[in-house]
Amino acid sequence: MILVTGATGNAGGGVVNGLLELGSGVRGLVRPGSDADLPDGVEAAPGDLNDPESLRGPLEGVSAVFLLSGYEGIERSLELTREAGVQRVVLLSSSAAPTGDLSNAVARYHILSERAVRESGLPWAFLQPNSFMSNALRWLPQLEEGDVIHGPFGDVPISTIHPDDVGAVAARALTTSDYEGKTYRLSGPEALRPGEQVAILAKYAGRDLSFEAQGNEEARAEMEGQMPKEYVDAFFDFFVDGAVDETTVHPTVEEVTGREPRSFEEWAEANADAFR
Repeated sequence: MILVTGATGNAGGGVVNGLLELGSGVRGLVRPGSDADLPDGVEAAPGDLNDPESLRGPLEGVSAVFLLSGYEGIERSLELTREAGVQRVVLLSSSAAPTGDLSNAVARYHILSERAVRESGLPWAFLQPNSFMSNALRWLPQLEEGDVIHGPFGDVPISTIHPDDVGAVAARALTTSDYEGKTYRLSGPEALRPGEQVAILAKYAGRDLSFEAQGNEEARAEMEGQMPKEYVDAFFDFFVDGAVDETTVHPTVEEVTGREPRSFEEWAEANADAFR
């Protein structure tokens, strides 16, 4: 039995899919009282990563854990994981972690999560993916108002990754010791600018969609209305100052899974209804 935290989210959902494909038993951690929509055959276990003691039950009889970064009390959660006899942990980290920059708010919580896992005494593997293809869903509110999408960092090509490819890599790292003690940078098969992504979405949605890049001042003002300033600073550090490279295409998905990573075209076709 393998415990997947964040099992109803983009990353966790991909891991659930990957484990089911391998025929593994899956237990999904869900928030207490939530109406979790998990695939058939997946056991729902109520618990909260911000409340480590709530993980005692979900950890019973588990051989491996897929863990999200950045939650309070991660050291205690890992202590309970070790006490439960779990054999390995696969941590969802970030492309920002290799910077080692603790002054960057986004990089910091991934770096500290990796540090906590390393110091836990548990066998581990780290996944450091690029931005997810499913981040394109953030444009849906704009599309309720018309066919023009406005967004930041319009000149930055990113080799976004399909959540199911993150899940496929995680599933293999969770079910064998072959990947222990290793860190995996993950990307999709091609780097696309936001405008190129929107053009692909338009093709499958059957809409005349277009992308208009925001200037940095406009983008910063809008983002600061949506998230804390330290996170806005972090993203500008990544994509304006170039602290993070999410353009390079990495061979990791194919090396681990034996198949090419899914393209943004595939993701757009499968999710076209959301953009119509």
